[in-house]
Order: sequence, then C-alpha cells, then structure tokens
Amino acid sequence: MTDDPGEDEPRAPLEALGALAREEVQLTPTLRHLEVYTMSGLLTLLWHGEPTAENVVLTCGGAMGGLLGPADGVYHVLGEAFAAQGIATIRVGYRKPNHLPKCVHDLAAAADLANRFGARRFLTVGHSFGGAVAIQAGVLLGPHCRGVVTLSTQSAGCEGAEQLTAPLLLLHGERDELLPPETSAVVQMLAGHGEIHYLPGAGHLLTEAATEVRSRLEEWIPARFADE
Repeated sequence: MTDDPGEDEPRAPLEALGALAREEVQLTPTLRHLEVYTMSGLLTLLWHGEPTAENVVLTCGGAMGGLLGPADGVYHVLGEAFAAQGIATIRVGYRKPNHLPKCVHDLAAAADLANRFGARRFLTVGHSFGGAVAIQAGVLLGPHCRGVVTLSTQSAGCEGAEQLTAPLLLLHGERDELLPPETSAVVQMLAGHGEIHYLPGAGHLLTEAATEVRSRLEEWIPARFADE
C-alpha cells in the first residue's frame, strides 16, 4: 500500500526511462542527433524531418543495434527522402541491444517524445531481431500505428503478433544466411495477416536487393499514412 495515490500509476515510456540528461545537436537542416542518458544505458536518436511532423517512422536495428539499417543504409536514405514529404523518421539506437523488452521500450519512448512535439501516427520498421521489436512496438502503439515493416525478421519475440491490427509488410532475402525466408512466413502466420515479398539472391543484409527494398518502402510507407 502507499499513501501516494499516483505512485502506482503507469508512467509514460519517456518518463519510465528515468532520463538523467539529454543532449541534442542539429547536424543538417533536416537531421538532429539526440542522446538520452539513463542509468540503463544511452538511448541514441537520429531524427530526420520536422520535429512537429504528425507522421513518424520509427526504425530499429538487429541484435547488435545500429542506426543505418540493412540494404546499404536504407534507414538514412528513407529518412532523407521522407523528410522532403513532411514525414519524420527517428532512427533508434538501443540502450541495450538484444534485450527485447528494453528495445521495445526504446521505440515506445521515441514515439512518446515525438508525440509531445505533435506526432499522431507512427509506423515501425525493424531488421532481423528488430522485426520483433517493431511488431511489439506496433502492438503497444495500437490505433496510432499505421503499419509495421520487418526486414529479414526473426520469429522469436513475435508470438503476440496476432494483436497487431496495423498492416504488415515482410521483406526477406531468399539467400538469407542467418534466418531462412520461411521465418517471415511464420511471422505472417502468427499475425494472421501480412504481405510477404521474397527477394531473389539477397542475403540477410539485403544488400543485393537494396534498390528494390528502398523502392518498395518509399511506396508502401507513405501510402499507409495516407490511409484513412
């Protein structure tokens, strides 16, 4: 029991991080670098586009973290392209890579921060281990999530995908040397929906299909924000 009626109330994801400090640098007119210092690690955010954008893409890496994404750094490329369309992109660098609950919390905290600036709609993108992060974060965002994209996803951590109500796009290389392409089919089955595209000749990093990955995402993601 507690004398403070608000002590046991759930806190917003950003507040629950217990941030000690935050630093921010404007790298270019369309890109900011933010670092959030917490007792559980450093959360790094690369934020493309206007801070007040209502539509925000949240991207995340694999089990080792990272900010560039697969397919020749597709996260940076998309961030620059979407900024010109009024869509913001936040590339999330985990506090503790390969720790699923903390990584999901990191995406939720990034969404919470963006929401405080005016964001209303989100779309999550994750590579490999990050596919599970993107799906779980999409579930948490509920009706505010307009879509989820997985790239060479794992299936572990996707067991709750049936709760995902947003559209799901799965891209997987046919020559993935770490996770077989059938893994995306398993995730589709768990979700009960989803659009799969297998990429011939592409490995886990999708380098061989970089142009196709970029083209598909540049078309699919803005269309989800345009959906009513």
